[in-house]
Amino acid sequence: MTVAAPAARRFAALRNRDCRPYLFGAALSMMADNVEHVITYWVLWQKFHSEALAGFQVISHWVPFLLLSVWFGGLADRYDCRRVIQAAQVLFMAVSLIWGILFITDSLQIWQACLLLVLHGMAGSLWGPGEQLMLHDFVGDEELASAVRLNATFRSLGVLFGPAVGSALLLQLGPKAGILVNIAFYLPLTLFLFRTRFTGHSRHAGPRPARVGLFDTVRVLRRVAGDHTLISMIILAGLASFFVGTSLQATMPSFADDLGTDATSIYGVLLFATGAGGVIGGILLEATGRIRPTVRATLVTTLLYGVTSLLFAVTTSYAFAIVVLFIGGVASLASMSIGQTVTQLLAPPAERGRVIGVYNVSASGLRAGSGVTVGVLGQAIGVHWSLALSSAALCLGTGAAALYTHSGERKPTPSIETHPAEAE
Repeated sequence: MTVAAPAARRFAALRNRDCRPYLFGAALSMMADNVEHVITYWVLWQKFHSEALAGFQVISHWVPFLLLSVWFGGLADRYDCRRVIQAAQVLFMAVSLIWGILFITDSLQIWQACLLLVLHGMAGSLWGPGEQLMLHDFVGDEELASAVRLNATFRSLGVLFGPAVGSALLLQLGPKAGILVNIAFYLPLTLFLFRTRFTGHSRHAGPRPARVGLFDTVRVLRRVAGDHTLISMIILAGLASFFVGTSLQATMPSFADDLGTDATSIYGVLLFATGAGGVIGGILLEATGRIRPTVRATLVTTLLYGVTSLLFAVTTSYAFAIVVLFIGGVASLASMSIGQTVTQLLAPPAERGRVIGVYNVSASGLRAGSGVTVGVLGQAIGVHWSLALSSAALCLGTGAAALYTHSGERKPTPSIETHPAEAE
């Protein structure tokens, strides 16, 4: 099934004078997010040497997406998305500032670290739905695929350069000054949002949607349950997130040990191959314009991601591992950006934020589960077997999602109730 979205110009979102500064600002903020991880994770390990705290770092980053994405999506539906995103950026900056103060005063305790890690995760989950509504508002349906794809590509650039910049700040300035300097990277996006006229709702003005509670994920899912295509996008995002997710990066040191004698160099190359796949793949997809936002494209790219992860798990060839990781990076970015585009195009305008919130619960929140499917299972049977089995499960799940998608005709998603008395 092809979602109704006319063909757009190549790099259409970059040609859009309103969207272009947002993309660059988002890349800097995503880089700052990763810089903070590099600096704080280093300090926490040096100070506490706690494996449990290291595990909590992963959990605290993704659980807010799992628990709060729908509620934050509701906020994006009801309020000016510029202010929602700025609130997220201010929270990022406040957390960095508090880290800096605790580092300078040498007063950091574990409970404080845990609280700051949770707040950092909440900032990321608050940012997501409002960002997607802003992208749609900048470019409209016609160029939405370009905006989502390029935003994912620019975010991948931030993820790719974040560790390098974080390491440089750590080495040149030290953790105290480095974490404070990092605050500046959040400012361009924050300041740009004061200048743009778009609110996330400019193209679809209407009555303010009803409030969404913290535990309304199931209720929103019930409203869209009749739309097999929309549910399939959510399922596919969750399958990739739960079965592989971030565990591939977390277990990479073990694979590097098995692929050669210079494990440190191999580890860096493997991580770079994955990141480069996302960046270069996004640019190539945008330049060619050959892949349209369709359900079939989402299914194929998700399946390709599962197959490449499986091949990486079983290969003993260093060169082949680099190739499949690069292809997997391309497939992962394509699957996520296409799925997110289809979800936005199908979601009713008045409730787009909370539908995106449900998508983020699946695409990001379930990444916490990949620590079990690959990490914990890997402790019992080895990471090669655990990743191979998880990747095979992703492939089988993608096949099941394909059958589900074609099992019934798409039905309109019932509209969420609005309250005229609350309309702006």
